[in-house]
Amino acid sequence: MDKSTVTGRINAKAFELLEEHSGGLRWSELLSKIEASDRSFHPKTVNGCVWKLVERFPDKVYKPSKGIFRLLKFKPKSKDE
Repeated sequence: MDKSTVTGRINAKAFELLEEHSGGLRWSELLSKIEASDRSFHPKTVNGCVWKLVERFPDKVYKPSKGIFRLLKFKPKSKDE
């Protein structure tokens, strides 16, 4: 993640927020918290980054249910593991 770019800073903030919320965050909560963290972020850029979060970082983020984003490290272990 390149923190010198706008998208890199948005993604870094998303991961920081997801780290703080082990239960995950809803789409709308994640958007509003990222936008509130830096008013220079354009809402459509934030939206695009969050929308592609699981696609770009499948090794770090997953969606346990529709509209919820959670870090993979907080995913509960399955019963047969």
